[in-house]
Amino acid sequence: MSDRVFLAHLRDQAEFVAGDGCHLRELLHPAQQPVQIGYSLAHAYIDVGCRTADHWLEQSEVYYIIAGHGTMVLDGQAHAIEAGSYYYIPPRCSQWLRNDGEQCLEFLCIVEPPWTAAGETITE
Repeated sequence: MSDRVFLAHLRDQAEFVAGDGCHLRELLHPAQQPVQIGYSLAHAYIDVGCRTADHWLEQSEVYYIIAGHGTMVLDGQAHAIEAGSYYYIPPRCSQWLRNDGEQCLEFLCIVEPPWTAAGETITE
């Protein structure tokens, strides 16, 4: 690990479809970049008319909505979200997110401790 400044750009990070179905770019992850942090940070989006699969993580998450609007369902309770909304999701909380708008629903995800495939369960 390094204790140096780390600089990068979103366009330089590989995009992939995550297990829950959103499009994701891992921005910071201590297993992938030379950073000493206790969390991972990802940029994600959901296309118009789409939603993520119902899932939960062993880790806690914070979502910050950058653009668009939609519905976030946490443990079966629906919440309207829009650009500027943010929320904390505790470990093992059932969740899914739907894009209800006419533009891409774009958001940041902070997962603490850092995201791992073993810590995510897709329930549908």
